[in-house]
Amino acid sequence: MATAAHSGKNYLNEKSGLWSWLTSLDHKRIGIMYMISVMIFFAIGGTFAMLLRWELFGAGPTIMNAHQYNQTMTFHGAIMVFMVIIPGIPAFLGNFILPLHLGAKDVAFPRVNLMSWYCLMVGSAIAFWSLFYHGSDTGWTFYTPYSVTTQNGTIWLVFGAFIIGFSSILTGLNFIVTTHKLRAPGMSFWRMPLFVWALYSTALLQVLATPVLAITLLLLAMERLLGIGVFDPNLGGDPVLFQHFFWFYSHPAVYIMILPAMGVVSEIITAFSHKTIFGYKAIALSSVGIAAVSFFVWGHHMFVSGQSEIAGIIFSFITMLVGVPTAIKCFNWVATLYRGSVRFDSPLLFALGFLFLFTIGGVTGIILATVGIDVHFHDTYFVVAHFHYVMVGGTLMAIMGGIYYWFPKMFGKLVNEFWARLSFVFIFIGFNVTFFPQFVLGAMGMPRRYFDYLPEYEPLNRISSFGAWTIGVGFLIGLGVIIHGLLRGKPAGPNPWGAKTLEWTTASPPPHENFLVQPVVTAGPYEYR
Repeated sequence: MATAAHSGKNYLNEKSGLWSWLTSLDHKRIGIMYMISVMIFFAIGGTFAMLLRWELFGAGPTIMNAHQYNQTMTFHGAIMVFMVIIPGIPAFLGNFILPLHLGAKDVAFPRVNLMSWYCLMVGSAIAFWSLFYHGSDTGWTFYTPYSVTTQNGTIWLVFGAFIIGFSSILTGLNFIVTTHKLRAPGMSFWRMPLFVWALYSTALLQVLATPVLAITLLLLAMERLLGIGVFDPNLGGDPVLFQHFFWFYSHPAVYIMILPAMGVVSEIITAFSHKTIFGYKAIALSSVGIAAVSFFVWGHHMFVSGQSEIAGIIFSFITMLVGVPTAIKCFNWVATLYRGSVRFDSPLLFALGFLFLFTIGGVTGIILATVGIDVHFHDTYFVVAHFHYVMVGGTLMAIMGGIYYWFPKMFGKLVNEFWARLSFVFIFIGFNVTFFPQFVLGAMGMPRRYFDYLPEYEPLNRISSFGAWTIGVGFLIGLGVIIHGLLRGKPAGPNPWGAKTLEWTTASPPPHENFLVQPVVTAGPYEYR
């Protein structure tokens, strides 16, 4: 695409010390701070997950009582959704890579960028405080009327999620302005990398949808503190109204989690196929299409809430419509791999894992979008399995692939490929062993969010728990790979993968200003042949 100089002082060798990082306006340092934060939150949320699977290893009480189980489930879900998966790719990889992809020196508003990280940290601290203030046992969805009547630390968890929402909004606003105003000379919209298209579509969702969640949580807090009757039927409120508000945000939030992952997969597949990506414009526009349609499907979460039959049919149809732009991406990725010079390094393995697992999540999503089937599967472990195949099998696989792919650019070092591939094997096998049996459990009728279950569900639950512990081993190996790469990784050079996007034309790690010479774009981002 362009050329740039390969020398200069890099961002890692600037002023050292904790304070210089905490006050840095460099998007690369802020991205690394997001990376560290998300990894810590993931470790905490993953620990809660291990405790849940330990409790569910056998029928009857194992290591906790019902109330403790509900609290553990609540914090596992809240941490993973609000502190890991939503900020994971946009805030971490997006912060680091977006300006490099665009040929810019930084994001449009560096101070706002730093403030967004502090919003995440302050909101997370307040949410964690609820652990010590009687906990919270509402589930991560905070469903009313229970969440407005229970006397525990729910208000702190809700307030923390409220502040974290500002982090998401500020990040989205920054990315939109950066994409419009800071592209390198010659970079039209049709010359932007597909990761930028994905982040741009995600940013639109963050800015338009997140305020709805903020207002909903604010109303919930006002009802708890001031007794205003919005959701509590005893005060003249409507608890189903909370579900409409919550899912109007939370289904677009699914694509806040998954669209950036799709962008990462696009970059990895074309780089490791050494082939121009198939259907560039179709993939780019499908990101925008998914973002647009996602605002009109929230009602499929509420097929059993008493909404009208015609509403159920409309929401069912629109939900299935989302499968069209999603399928466009999947088929184009496969077409890109076809007859390419494929290199099966760890980033591509995670991208292929994403493709396999997300496809299962998508197909089971079509099943749940069918009203007659969803009535039976609603609130069973079939939904748990579907959700995790989309979120964990999708977003977290892409996060791991993205870390391994851009690790040489971030730190100028290579990871150990053997151990990186081994981490994929453990995570991929463990994931399927964990969650595929849950489809069967759901079909058998096992309800989700329950502390105990019937004895006939025990064998599959034990298999699922063994799988969860296997996933844990895989992520521990992945952490070891990252630490080893930081301490003993071999020098990477500016472009170890032979990729074509702009970030690979500058030094690894990049200099403070990203490019010593302003790049000029003269071709598309994937001109292999």
